[in-house]
Amino acid sequence: MSFLFQDVPFLDRFSHAANAGFKGVEYLFPYDWPADTLKEELDRLQLTQVLFNLSPGDWSAGDRGLAALPARQSEYQASVEQAYRYASALNCQKLHVMSGLRDTTLSQSQQLDYFQQSLEKAISFAPSQTLTFLIEPINNHDIPGYLLNDFDLGLRLVKELDTPRIRLQFDMYHCQRIHGDVSRRLAEALPYVQHIQIANTPGRTDPDIGELNYPYLFDMLDREGYVGWVGCEYKPIQRFDAQPFRWMSPYLE
Repeated sequence: MSFLFQDVPFLDRFSHAANAGFKGVEYLFPYDWPADTLKEELDRLQLTQVLFNLSPGDWSAGDRGLAALPARQSEYQASVEQAYRYASALNCQKLHVMSGLRDTTLSQSQQLDYFQQSLEKAISFAPSQTLTFLIEPINNHDIPGYLLNDFDLGLRLVKELDTPRIRLQFDMYHCQRIHGDVSRRLAEALPYVQHIQIANTPGRTDPDIGELNYPYLFDMLDREGYVGWVGCEYKPIQRFDAQPFRWMSPYLE
């Protein structure tokens, strides 16, 4: 909902999402609104809160996550605890941990070690066994200098951490922008994936407008047995009063 329905205020987007047929919602950050207010909208419309992000720090100042920044670890711990409180109130079982930008005073391997340590700390800061922390590779066109900018690296980190409470968030748009070869990388990663997001390249647009063949990719998800959520994190070209989700109709039950 940080991408769709931007022509209406944020709290009105819940009803727009429900009216469009969505059963769950995600967005970047909930922290500008009381958790009780968000929960009322979810309950009223029978929507599931699927995912949101830990606070990234000061977004307007250029922060894009705190987990891999050694000097910001006290803020990072506070962000995990804040997100855990919101997740508990909203019955949300997945939180995205943004790595942050590359710190050139450290080697990449040193900074990745800090990132892994921070992910391990998140488990102790938020002890609920039903809560999973996700990491997402993000391309450097959209977020220049982002540390976790490689899907092979993201998969390796998850495997090394070796816990079901840390998994991969696989955004097909980011994968195409970084690597291409989306279907092969998706097949390799799926055992470690707990959330998928979609948009088409190059403009992060509707799934039926651009380079990626989403009917093929959706069929692949079915063949591989993926049963999780698919988040529509794209910037729509179609007007919302002109059947903007017609691409979705073949896939709805």
